[in-house]
Amino acid sequence: MHIVVCVKQVPNPDTPASQFRIDEAARRVEAIGGVPLIMSPFDEQAVEVALRLREAQPGIRITVLTLGPDGARNVLKHGLAMGADDGVLLNDSAFAGADSYATAVTLAAAIRKIGAVDLVLAGRQAADDDNGVVGTGIGELLGMAVICFAKEVSIRDAMIRVERVLDDGTETIEATLPAVVSVSNEIGEARKPSLRETMRAARKPITQWGAADVSIAVDTAGAAGARCSVERVYAPVKENRCELIAGETPGEQAAALVQRLRSAKLI
Repeated sequence: MHIVVCVKQVPNPDTPASQFRIDEAARRVEAIGGVPLIMSPFDEQAVEVALRLREAQPGIRITVLTLGPDGARNVLKHGLAMGADDGVLLNDSAFAGADSYATAVTLAAAIRKIGAVDLVLAGRQAADDDNGVVGTGIGELLGMAVICFAKEVSIRDAMIRVERVLDDGTETIEATLPAVVSVSNEIGEARKPSLRETMRAARKPITQWGAADVSIAVDTAGAAGARCSVERVYAPVKENRCELIAGETPGEQAAALVQRLRSAKLI
C-alpha cells in the first residue's frame, strides 16, 4: 500500500502579527523578516496518521509531497524525519502564484505520476490562508472518494474507515480505496522526530519535478491557471465610539438605552 501525504510550508502560526505587513499594491501579506517557516501543523498531523496506519499494517510506503520553492525541502525533510520513506518537491517557476485550484491541479498531476497511490492524506486546511479546499480538489480531479475532518482513520482490506468531526458530534464513514482524507486537529498531537530518524532522513531520497515532469501545461499551473482573483488586501480601520446614556436612576438609564437601541433599529 502506498500513502501520499500533501504538506505545505507556512510561516510559523505562533509568529506575532507585528512581524508581518500588508503590501496593498502587491495585494499580499509579507513577513518583515526572520519569520521561521515550518510544516503546516494540520499537515503534520496528516503525516502522523500515515505513520499510525503503517504501524498497524507494516509495509506501507509513505511519500510526502509539497509544492513550493527550493526552501520547501525543509518540510519534506521534517516529514522524512518523522518517519516517511521519501519526498517529492514540485518546484518550477510555472508553479508560482498558484491559488487553491491551481495547486490542486499540480498536486493531482504529481500523484498521477507517482502512480498506484491508495490513499492521499492532507491537513484539513493550511495554517496560513485557511482555505481548506485543496484536498477536496485533488479528490475531484483524481476521481477519488473524499472524506474531510478526520479524527480517526483505519484501513482494512480495500476499505477505509474514518471517524470525522461534525459541528454537533462525529460520524463514521467507510469508503473504498483509493481515497482522499483531510485530517483534523482532533487526531491528536503529532510525534516529534527522534534523533535516529532525523539522521536517517538525511539519506532518504527527495525527488524534484517541474511542470514537464508531471505533464502539466504551464497555462494550467501557477498564476496562469488560478481561478481566484484577489481584488484587495488591507487592514480594516477600527473606529470605536463610546456613548454615555444619561439618567438620574438606573431605571431612567435603562429606558433611555432601550429608546436609543430602537432608534438605531437594533431592537
